Amino acid sequence: MKKWIAGAAMALTAMSGAAFADGHADYPERPLLLMVSYGAGGATDFQARIVTMTAGNEDALGMPIAILNRPGAGGRVGWNWFATEAEADGYTLGAYNIPHFIAQSIEGGVEYSTESFEPIANWGADPAVFVVPTDSEFQSMADVVAYATENPGGLTFSGAGLFVGHHIAALQLEQATGVELAYIPNNAGGAGAMRAVIAGEVLGGVNNLSDAFRAQEAGNVRILGVFDLERNEFLPDVPTMMEQGYDIDNASVNFRGVMVPAGTPQEIIDHLAAIVPSMFENDRVARRMEAGGSPMHIMTRDEVLEMWAARQETLEALLADLDN
Repeated sequence: MKKWIAGAAMALTAMSGAAFADGHADYPERPLLLMVSYGAGGATDFQARIVTMTAGNEDALGMPIAILNRPGAGGRVGWNWFATEAEADGYTLGAYNIPHFIAQSIEGGVEYSTESFEPIANWGADPAVFVVPTDSEFQSMADVVAYATENPGGLTFSGAGLFVGHHIAALQLEQATGVELAYIPNNAGGAGAMRAVIAGEVLGGVNNLSDAFRAQEAGNVRILGVFDLERNEFLPDVPTMMEQGYDIDNASVNFRGVMVPAGTPQEIIDHLAAIVPSMFENDRVARRMEAGGSPMHIMTRDEVLEMWAARQETLEALLADLDN
């Protein structure tokens, strides 16, 4: 796969004169920005800085990529800006999170949908997990559900915002258990949600596996369950929700990747789509992601287009069912 991606990149570079015949022949001529809709220190920001660190290499884009954080409202602030104000010239890229922006567009009140953006490539798939402080009395999801059953609305747990992967997981947990939960969205994103758990401000939290992995390695939290269809290689001893008796699938798994605003010239989209996956395949990138407990799942533009369409269909059905 790596050889195929590299070959495609070299072929596109060789054809760049023809591909950029309308004035983009030297693209990129200056450094690029990657807008992240979450704050510094969270999983998306952490991973975005790793997967773009080789952008300036001659065998990549030949120009560095700087991170621009525009956090707020579970990603809405950044994606609204990206859809309505970002230049569609190939120099301002955006990090996407699925199911986040699709679920938010379905719920309404935002200025974007899948039609607002053009995907370039996917770098990771990060499942949601349920975490508690290390000194918590909860040792399993059964303990969590038992407490919530005895104390309706009393199980407080944090997440990165409304209609993000964490919230989808929380809604699924509530539906699967039939108990009333108290999900508390954190304005500081995943990093803020994790801090709330560690500080004891909430009884638990739903967070990204990558954030939780690092927090557990530091001795700050304990992970009780994974919202995915299979156990994760980073947490082989932690059972899935399905294994623990809860009918919860992988709808909340957080896919992350790079996109550009709709209207970006097709030749620039094609150029990025050929080069960016090979950046993600870089050995240095892979080692840094593995060290940070960040699962990689590299997908090409065509594969991402298919994934976006499938998630749109899944989330429309899921949210309609949860609202009933």
